Amino acid sequence: MAPRNPEKLAKKTAYLDKLKNLLRSCPKVLIVSGDNVGSKQMQEIRMALRGKAHVLMGKNTMVRTALNQFQEENPDMDLSGLLEVVRGNVGFVFCISEPDEVRKIVLANKVPAAAKAGVLAACDVTIPAGPTGLDPAQTNFFQALNIATKIVKGQIEIVNEVPLLKQGVKVQMSEQVLLQKLKINPFSYSLLTKYIYDNGSVFSASVLDITDAAIHGKVNRALSYVAAFSRELGIPTEASAPHAISNVFKNLAALVLEAGIEGVEAVEPLKTAAASASSAPAAGAKSASPAKAAAAAPVEEEEEEANDFSLFD
Repeated sequence: MAPRNPEKLAKKTAYLDKLKNLLRSCPKVLIVSGDNVGSKQMQEIRMALRGKAHVLMGKNTMVRTALNQFQEENPDMDLSGLLEVVRGNVGFVFCISEPDEVRKIVLANKVPAAAKAGVLAACDVTIPAGPTGLDPAQTNFFQALNIATKIVKGQIEIVNEVPLLKQGVKVQMSEQVLLQKLKINPFSYSLLTKYIYDNGSVFSASVLDITDAAIHGKVNRALSYVAAFSRELGIPTEASAPHAISNVFKNLAALVLEAGIEGVEAVEPLKTAAASASSAPAAGAKSASPAKAAAAAPVEEEEEEANDFSLFD
């Protein structure tokens, strides 16, 4: 049996030690997909994340070996969820800063790419109507693809926009050639965050899209349901207490105003508001037109005559 390459063994040992040390020092990890990401783009991402995160890529077998060894050395930590997501072309981004900030930096480093036959379309692609810059000799190519064109000022012009690719559908060779002729690079690639590891738990990357405002809204809605439920049952709770106290104050304020009790400071603003509200109709009555007052006067006289009428006179 041939002896193992010492240099290769040393690199493997160094990789395993580095992964273990990062797991100890960085409890929050982004599990990212490196599909269609080149070496130059990876270098730019590492530079952008300097001081904020560490990017570590590697073969899945080595990653699993390191995780299993780390699990044996630290039985209190549960890495089973992390082992399950080590599939395909994935890598780790060990976060020093907050994961949301790190993911934004990663997504900002995108590189435009051409559509290649056989790959899945990363997004919907539509060819816009208008001039293509191609000479009329290539009209047959567009006719073979059933794309309506016309010749304007010596170049081919597409009559109507053409939906060419659907997200998740494989790109065909004819579609690749068409996009190359039109010099369109429809896709852009970067490290795509798939999962988040946080102190032994693995979550979908969608949790980073949940904002504080959304959480506050859901909590407030839940509290309103609890308060309404407890009020209906007549069981006081912390959620319903403010509503109960507010109702008690309203009842006491109404009683004080009705009884004309003076000296209650909390009710004084309510008295002012009630006085201004009652004075508004009075002012409206004073500002009534004289014609209306004159029209109302005969009605009062008729009522007095009717009241003075007696059957015994």
